[in-house]
Amino acid sequence: MTPEAQAAALEATWPPAASWVLGPWRLRDGAGGGKRVSAATAEGPWTEADLVAAEAAMAAPLFTIRPQDGALDVALAARGYAVIDPVVIYAAPTAQFTPSPRMAAFAHWPPLNIATDLWAEAGIGPARLAVMHRVQGHKIALLGRSADRAAGVAFVALHGTTAMLHALEVAPPYRRQGCAQNILRAAADWASGHGADTLALAVTEANHGARALYASQGMRGVGQYHYRQK
Repeated sequence: MTPEAQAAALEATWPPAASWVLGPWRLRDGAGGGKRVSAATAEGPWTEADLVAAEAAMAAPLFTIRPQDGALDVALAARGYAVIDPVVIYAAPTAQFTPSPRMAAFAHWPPLNIATDLWAEAGIGPARLAVMHRVQGHKIALLGRSADRAAGVAFVALHGTTAMLHALEVAPPYRRQGCAQNILRAAADWASGHGADTLALAVTEANHGARALYASQGMRGVGQYHYRQK
C-alpha cells in the first residue's frame, strides 16, 4: 500500500463527522471519535502563518505527522507540541490467511447488542460507534466466540480493494485463546468475498501484544504516523 492509499483507506473507513480545507490544511471534526478523525493534516506546502492559522482554527490543536511531514514535525516540536501515540500500519494479502474455524466468528450489521457491549467494556462508546455508522459502502461487525461465549469484536470496512480492520477488542478472560486470530481470519475471508485483496489495520506502536499477533499472521508494517499535541 502506498502512503496515499493508506491515508485514503483510513479516511474512508474511519471518517470524521466533518472535514474542510483551510489553506494547505485538511481540518477535521471527530465529534469524539478519536484522534485520527480529529487531527489536521498538511495537504500542501505551508508557511509559519499557515501554521498559526491552523492552530487558531482548532479548539485543541492536534496534527497527524506522516513520514513526509518532517518539517512540520520539527516546527511543532519547537512550538512545544509533544509526540503522542506513534502508530504502525500493518497489511497483508487476504489470500494468505487461513480460514477461521466454523462459528469462531461471524459477520453482521448493524452491530448486535452483545457486540456494542463488548466495545463499551473496552472504552469504545457511542462516539466511536457513530464513526462506524458514518462509513459508506460495505462494512461489518465481527463477533468472535471462545468457549461458546461472545469473546471479541471488530469493525471492518472496504475502500476499493482494501479492507481496513478497526476496533478489535477481546474481553480479558478470553485473551490469548485464539479469538483475535480468528477474527482476523474471518475479516480476511469476508473481505476477499467482497473483492478486497488486502487486509490492513493501524495499531499503536506500544501495543506489543497486538503487533506480535499481526506479525504471526504474516502481516507486515507498511506505514507509520504519530500525532503532535500541546
